[in-house]
Amino acid sequence: MIRAELDALPVPEKTGLTYASHVTTKDDQGAVVPVMHACGHDLHMAIGIATATLLAQSKDRWHGTFIYVGQPAEERIRGAKAMLADGLFTRFPKPDYVVAVHDTAELPAGKVGYTPGFSAANSDSVDVTIYGRGGHGAAPQKTVDPIVIAARTILAWQTIVARENDLRDPAVSTVGSIHGGTKHNIIPDEVHLQLTVRSYKDEVRKHLLSAIERIADAEAAAAGAGKKPTVQVIESVNAVYNNPKLTQRVATVLRRTLGDANVSEQQPIMGSDDFAEYGHLGVPALIFGIGAVEPAKFDAAQKSGEVLPGPHSPFFAPDREPSLRTLN
Repeated sequence: MIRAELDALPVPEKTGLTYASHVTTKDDQGAVVPVMHACGHDLHMAIGIATATLLAQSKDRWHGTFIYVGQPAEERIRGAKAMLADGLFTRFPKPDYVVAVHDTAELPAGKVGYTPGFSAANSDSVDVTIYGRGGHGAAPQKTVDPIVIAARTILAWQTIVARENDLRDPAVSTVGSIHGGTKHNIIPDEVHLQLTVRSYKDEVRKHLLSAIERIADAEAAAAGAGKKPTVQVIESVNAVYNNPKLTQRVATVLRRTLGDANVSEQQPIMGSDDFAEYGHLGVPALIFGIGAVEPAKFDAAQKSGEVLPGPHSPFFAPDREPSLRTLN
């Protein structure tokens, strides 16, 4: 089975290309937002469709069953789970292997990278609400200030990775959003925080989530808050694990086809991809990277230290023809 992603991102395209997206849609709140394939999903789809076409046109040269999946909602890490729940592996033959590609700005066009074992992280989106007792900012002694509790909690959360986690096990806990209060001189009743939590191993993941709640509870209690914080995991996805045997098998073919100089082993990342869900059900899986940057531009950036636009940037534009032709 080969998977490619269908969905775009709510990002205004600023590449200036003649085929740049000018599409808009409505988000969950009904607001009009611009959208673009800022993660290269259009490139992935084109490669997948070309692969399916070539296989369909050359059935006399291979045998077996080929499944091509155009998957929605990868960016919201819901699509793979939804397709599996809808019977992807029961209504259709369960594959012996599942493979995907993802473009990258870390390699020039024409080159391919692979990562045996863990290649992308578990991801958990966590919502935390800290409760206090609001009042006048000039009389804080009559309140329980949830903003101060939130500040102490955020700092204390940093010790989870720094002091509780084995340094040999990658882990990330980032507070990406904090909202509380409406006016300079009003202490609010509550503060809302949003975290992204990343790891590879399941035991590390469980510890991170447990520690986040433990510390939030302790800081609230220390401040005399009358109500424990609420901690909710609102979305999650498993880590991507590339089957080592399958990875080496494919890497051998890629080297033979593209040349040793164009194929290299890459470091794992703390990003995530719901491609993980297929492998999580026991199917040997592999996702590997294809370079998407014009080679001369890539070389110049390597020398100057320039950070090139990559996935999720409004300026990300894969070097179209070379990137497409790498695997076709």
